[in-house]
Amino acid sequence: MNTPMLKTERLILRKFTENDIEALFLILKDEDVNTFLPWFPLKNLKETRRFYEERYAAKYAQEQAYAYAICLKKDNYPIGYIKVDMEEHYDFGYGLCKEFWHRGIASEAGKAVIEQVKKDGLPYITATHDINNPKSGNVMRTCGMKYQYSYVEQWQPKDFPVTFRMYQLNFNTDDNFVYNKYWNMYPNHFIEKLD
Repeated sequence: MNTPMLKTERLILRKFTENDIEALFLILKDEDVNTFLPWFPLKNLKETRRFYEERYAAKYAQEQAYAYAICLKKDNYPIGYIKVDMEEHYDFGYGLCKEFWHRGIASEAGKAVIEQVKKDGLPYITATHDINNPKSGNVMRTCGMKYQYSYVEQWQPKDFPVTFRMYQLNFNTDDNFVYNKYWNMYPNHFIEKLD
């Protein structure tokens, strides 16, 4: 059941393969795309191959993994990625080439992945976004996630303080359950009133 392929109206969500290294490089080298990602822009195909091996090939070797290339149906070429980590936070994350921003693609992919992980029995998912990237929060809300709290983290490896908003969606657990690890880990935490 490792990383089942998913299809939506416009998209194919599938595993990255060795043949996608160049496409992955185009996604991960872009400075604008990288602004809110937790690593520095990749510099070359060698770095991209290492990234692929550590973050994709290694995950695909696990029994359960959700690490997808977001591809348009018309050419099946990766324009972004979407994932849910199989650790206790079940972190939901995504990135998209900037020429495909503001078209509802991340939300469309997100709803499909969320439906799959719910069907497969995950208890909940969480997601965080930098407060300076509210459009990411819009994707989370469109996918049914609810804001829980905010916290300030000295973000690594970039090494500057970021205020994150933490969202959550519960499936097979108490509706009132909140994943509090970040709240407990970072003393500067608070609940915002969001519109």
